[in-house]
This record gives sequence, structure tokens and C-alpha cells, in this order.
Amino acid sequence: RHGAVKNEDTFKTSPFHFDLWFYFTLQNWVLDFGRPIAMVILPLEWFPLNKPSAGDYFHMAYNVITPFLLLKLIERSPKTLPRSMVYVSIIMFVMGASIHLVGDSVNHRLIFSGYQHHLSVRENPIIKNLKPETLIDSFELLYYYDEYLGHSMWYIPFFLILFIYFTGCFTPVEEESRMPVAALLLMGPSSLYYWYLVTEGQIFILYIFTFFAMMALVMHQKRKGLVLDSNGLFLFYSFIITLVLIAVWVVWLWNDKILRKKYPGVIYIPEPWAFYTLHVNNLHAAKESL
Repeated sequence: RHGAVKNEDTFKTSPFHFDLWFYFTLQNWVLDFGRPIAMVILPLEWFPLNKPSAGDYFHMAYNVITPFLLLKLIERSPKTLPRSMVYVSIIMFVMGASIHLVGDSVNHRLIFSGYQHHLSVRENPIIKNLKPETLIDSFELLYYYDEYLGHSMWYIPFFLILFIYFTGCFTPVEEESRMPVAALLLMGPSSLYYWYLVTEGQIFILYIFTFFAMMALVMHQKRKGLVLDSNGLFLFYSFIITLVLIAVWVVWLWNDKILRKKYPGVIYIPEPWAFYTLHVNNLHAAKESL
């Protein structure tokens, strides 16, 4: 029965899924983090501005591979998880990531025309002088699909699936509550990617609520005499390190007045690409002009 928890599942344990976590980490770094980098460094002649960029093809591969890996991760859970919720989440994930693909493709291609990510849509020099002015509304709509709707439909089901999997990562055997060396080696790259995901995706609220839910579940299960297995520890500690990295990032850019203007809310977490266009890209332009 879908969603049912079988009695025989309760005390099953699962070895550390090195292959799946390695594939996750590798494809996240290459296909997600690497896609804007590939778009910038590869010759523009290979991918004209009116055609998909190399990063777009990376994104397409990500949209296919990631749902498959998430499903394989759920399949390996020692606990029978709510299948209907998993399937709906996967469908929403693919829809959101696909919406983001279109919006992100156009927004990143605008960099070649002088678009600056540290400025709002209406403050960008190449946008604010458009005629008729209704074109600016169209670009703001594109930005909404990219940064808000696309991110929400992409990341909410992604973190939901991770949490659903996390609920099955408990065991009564203390000896199972330790991580192998392979898990320790993957923890750094995995945490760094989650830092990028949270900061660039502007999803700190979603991330921190997921983390708090994990903490609450750990404390609840501890009262029952259950502890996290190696896979649960890997995920939980990765989220802890991610929180530390986010704090360091915010403290480092705390007094940046320009980024403060771009992110005026109570939660100030600048995007790495906004930092790039403001500081790194401008620095390169200044050197080239000398």
C-alpha cells in the first residue's frame, strides 16, 4: 500500500550510498554550478545569443538526471515512504526546473549585452531606456518566472524529497550511527554546493525551515531510542556546514552598500552572481581598459 510503513521496515539499516551521493555531488557541481561558467568561458561564436548556450544544455541534462537520482535515493530508503507525495514532488521539480531553464537562459545571455545582476531589472542601464516602456514589464515578468516561480517550483519539492528521505534514516543500532571516510570526503563539496544553492537561489527561508524540521525530527526520534544512520548523518552535517558557510558569506559582505540596496530585506544574503557582476566582472573590465 502506497505511503504505508511496514513493520519489517522499522529496523532495517542501509549502508552509506557512496555512489548516489557522489553522482549527486558531481552532477550538481558540473551541471548546475558549472552551467553559467560554461556559458561565460566558451566562445560566443559556438553558441550565438539567439541560440541555447552551453549552460542551457547543462541545465537540460540536470533536469533529466536529478529527478532520476532522487527517485533512486528514495528507492534505497530502508523505510517505505509516501510514494504519491514523492511522485508529485518529482513532477513539480521538473516543471519548476524547466521554467527556470528558460528564464535563466535569457537572463544570463543578457550579461553579454551589459546586464548587471547586482541591479534590479528597472535599474539596469540596458533595460531602463527601452521603448515602449511596457517592454520593461515583460523583462520583469521574465525575472519573476526565473527567480520566483521557477525557484519555488524547483526547490520546494527538492528539499521536500530530501526531508522525506531523511525521515527513513534512523536506526536503533548505535554502531550504524557513524560515517565512513567516503562520506567525510564528500561532505565538503556537498555542503559548498548547498551554500551556492541557498545563496544563488535566494531560498534561505526554505532551507532553514527544512533544517529546523530535521533537528526536530532528530530530537523526537532520539526519545524513541533511534539515531541517524550514515546517510542521515551525511545529510544533516552537510546542512550544518552549509549554515556556517552562509553565515561567513553574509558577514564578509555585510557592509557592501550596493548589494545592500539590491537585497534590502531583513534577511540579507547576496547572490554569488550579483557579487560576480559587481566586483569580479567589473575588476576584469577595469584591467582590460588599462
